[in-house]
Amino acid sequence: MKAEEVLRHVTTPLANPAYAPVSAKFTNREYLNITYRTDPDALRAVVPEPLRIDEPLVRFEVMKMGDATAYGPYVESGQAIEVSFDGEQGEYLHAMYLNNFPATAAGREVSAYPKTIGEPNLYVDNGALVGTLDYGTLRVATATMGYKHYELDRREAEAQITTPTFMLKIIPGYDGSPRVSELVRTAITDVVVKGAWTGPARLQLFQHVLAPLADLPVLEVVSASHIMTDLTLAPVKPVHDYLAR
Repeated sequence: MKAEEVLRHVTTPLANPAYAPVSAKFTNREYLNITYRTDPDALRAVVPEPLRIDEPLVRFEVMKMGDATAYGPYVESGQAIEVSFDGEQGEYLHAMYLNNFPATAAGREVSAYPKTIGEPNLYVDNGALVGTLDYGTLRVATATMGYKHYELDRREAEAQITTPTFMLKIIPGYDGSPRVSELVRTAITDVVVKGAWTGPARLQLFQHVLAPLADLPVLEVVSASHIMTDLTLAPVKPVHDYLAR
């Protein structure tokens, strides 16, 4: 393989890339979102400067991908923390767990999504929308919400899922020190909200050393939403370089 051919690749192995070189567009993406109040000190321990915490709020999410270009159907779950940066309100993605390796690899390498492998699930059980997350064989989160109890304004639903997102992009050098260490920003685009609901909700988080969601404890459930949508992920842009002198 010639050098110029190597440069046309974005991931390895060259003969069997970890993911396809295409933009991700999602059709029939289903969200369960539960926003809860947590311990401010616990947030300060994990949210990097220069992000600011105004209210100690966390959004636990489970997303069922009905169809995603290059990846097919899969499920994803994680925590997003309400923050502000340079006067703009947004969310800091704290952790994400997927049951699809190509989507995990692409999310980390192409963008900066803090993705790792897990076993999330989203389903309806006896009148409740249920979102779960397992790490290995152990349950680390269980969320329940009354199934389609009340219609949610679609403009509000769109605002929930298009809020700016901040993430850390860290790539180590060969000596172990950071080669890239940036705060990046992105936002979801091309949103079509197909349905949105709200209702009563509960959230349980269980201790696990390798999936420490419970380090941000649930003190009070603030709101919940169930949203069906189509959307596209936009590229990330750096907004702060930690290595700049």
